[in-house]
Amino acid sequence: MPSIAAHLDTVLTRIAAAVAAAGRPEGDVRLLAVSKTFGADAVREAIAAGQRAFGENYVQEAVDKITALAAENAQRSAGDRLEWHFIGPLQSNKTRQVAEHFDWVHSVDRLKIAERLSAQRPAHLAPLQVCLQVNISGESSKSGATPGEAPALARAIAALPNVRLRGLMAIPEPEDDPAAQRRPFAAVRALFDQLRADGLALDTLSMGMSGDLEAAIAEGATMVRVGTAIFGARHYARPA
Repeated sequence: MPSIAAHLDTVLTRIAAAVAAAGRPEGDVRLLAVSKTFGADAVREAIAAGQRAFGENYVQEAVDKITALAAENAQRSAGDRLEWHFIGPLQSNKTRQVAEHFDWVHSVDRLKIAERLSAQRPAHLAPLQVCLQVNISGESSKSGATPGEAPALARAIAALPNVRLRGLMAIPEPEDDPAAQRRPFAAVRALFDQLRADGLALDTLSMGMSGDLEAAIAEGATMVRVGTAIFGARHYARPA
């Protein structure tokens, strides 16, 4: 069975090929390794292979993992430290833990959540980097602001202290056809460009996963979130 390091290498090769095919500069897209449901030892394997940015969906599971790896992480130089990204739906009663332990939150979908993260971010930490999640496919099962709500919400989030709005995140409805995959990503990119034209200093498009990262990169993704292709099939034996 291929190792996590081998899987990482395969994913990074896919990303590099997609970046080249899109005519974009080498290194233009960051890989976020989605380690949800996998323990600290699996994360350590990915770290040993050079990965530093990890995505998590479940708050308590993530905090346990962050805590387990904290001592090792503290010994790293500033530029080599782990980066923890919260990418799952976030309830109001969990914002404090996220504000205290994470570096990024990709799943901000309403002003109340952003306000709580801003108020609860410890003063000794750098501003929390956040993305506004957009429900680009209009699915009732997905979180996210509508494209129509996004401009006003983005401006309100950008005005808050202790958080920095970096860009947009989206999880489009799954499609098998590459052309169909590209359409929602193109819509997210158009919204991103609109917000930048309106004066917001955005630099991040968090979109694309194991099955559609090539389509996302073709449409401008700057960060892709990949879990299964790195860590393998997940086992959801724990409560969300």
